Amino acid sequence: MARKAKIKRKTTETDIAVEIDLDGSGRVEIKTPIPFLSHMLTNFARHGLFDLTIKASGDVDVDFHHTVEDVGLCLGEAVKKALGDKTGIRRCADASVPMMDSLSSVVLDLSGRPYLKVNTTDESRSLTKRVFSSTDKGEVMETFDIDLAVEFLKALSNSAGIDLHVTLYYGRDIHHSLESMFKALGRALASAVEKDPRIKGVMSTKGKL
Repeated sequence: MARKAKIKRKTTETDIAVEIDLDGSGRVEIKTPIPFLSHMLTNFARHGLFDLTIKASGDVDVDFHHTVEDVGLCLGEAVKKALGDKTGIRRCADASVPMMDSLSSVVLDLSGRPYLKVNTTDESRSLTKRVFSSTDKGEVMETFDIDLAVEFLKALSNSAGIDLHVTLYYGRDIHHSLESMFKALGRALASAVEKDPRIKGVMSTKGKL
């Protein structure tokens, strides 16, 4: 059975459509009003080998928060729907990815019990005050910082039911740091949703996830 899902969500703040195929090859079509978010989602899908289409619009003239959060919510709902009853999946996985001056790891459990912990070290903590700027003809329009990435991860965790632990060990450049996180997220999720023929039913002593 194909593990695919389509999710649409429209509010007074955002209009988002997501399609995902968990057993894809990394084909991506991402269109959001936040170029940096689109770039991160592309890295997530390519490294997870998910076929992912996202079309989003939102009130980015207010700020990026609504759009970033709602994209995370819709992506999480799509992942959850595509997984179905989770029969045969490995469930738990981890991945670490370097990106130049940065290193991140993601550990997750598709337990159905959402939880998010984002860890930083003394070396990476200063990045919470640094930003990546989106520009229009050289003029700074808005900023994308690590707190927005956390909001995305929180929404994804809550809507997909993922026990999600992310660690940024170190990073000098905010772009590199967030890119290593999103790549690690894609790789960890790809491993967790992978089916193992040795697993009968679901990977739980309860018999249900």
